[in-house]
Amino acid sequence: MNFKKPALAIISITMLLASQSAFAATCGNNSGGFNKWKKQYRAEAKSQGIKSKTLRALDGVKYNKRIIRIDRNQKSFKLTFKQFYKLRAAGIVKRAKGKLKTHRKLLANIEKKYGVSKEVIVSIWGLETAFGGYLGKDSIIRSLATLAYDCRRGPFFTKELTAALTIIQRGDIPASKMIGGPFGEIGQTQFLATNYIKFAVDANRDGRRDLIRSKPDVLASTANYLRAFGWKRGAPWDPGTANYNVIKQWNKAGVYQKTIAKMANAIK
Repeated sequence: MNFKKPALAIISITMLLASQSAFAATCGNNSGGFNKWKKQYRAEAKSQGIKSKTLRALDGVKYNKRIIRIDRNQKSFKLTFKQFYKLRAAGIVKRAKGKLKTHRKLLANIEKKYGVSKEVIVSIWGLETAFGGYLGKDSIIRSLATLAYDCRRGPFFTKELTAALTIIQRGDIPASKMIGGPFGEIGQTQFLATNYIKFAVDANRDGRRDLIRSKPDVLASTANYLRAFGWKRGAPWDPGTANYNVIKQWNKAGVYQKTIAKMANAIK
């Protein structure tokens, strides 16, 4: 990607993702038609500007039954709020307070620039990957290809797959490092690929938006996402507030939203 022409690049990427809605390859609920689907997808993606070199990331990619099982059985979001908080947050509050101290200068600069409270950013960081300790183990391209082919939410994940290939193509993350969550979540705060395209920032100014290895990029991008959805500087984030409505845009699960808010208050 040419970083000297950001406006043109953003327009091109937007057109690429928008045109994805016209893609009509045959979906399937088992591995039987996956290779045929890949062939169709390659042709469509290439016509939209994904280069042959980038599409090599699909070489050898196989249908992943395990990802489909996970998609059909997301147990943690069926827990009560009390159960979910104990499972996901209670054990990392102390570490979160430590992260606030360790990265106080970086977080202060991010809060000053984006207006998003550092406690909320750190809470999301901890909840998503234990502060970068576990980013996931799945091939993002394989997971997204499987889910794009699957009939349940094929169009949604087809857009995510195209965005993930775009991230590779513009040089932010090499294909070999695209390892993450089972639904294609990328990096230390688990961005979906389309959100990576829209909101990731190069905070450390090294020419790449790297949400896997660069803490400045990770934390600033998370703040940029929340600001884009209307975060109010200096305002509370408890349920019923405007900022809580922004937290809802981070994750659609009510227990997750409440956990972010409670944990941020606990480390404040």
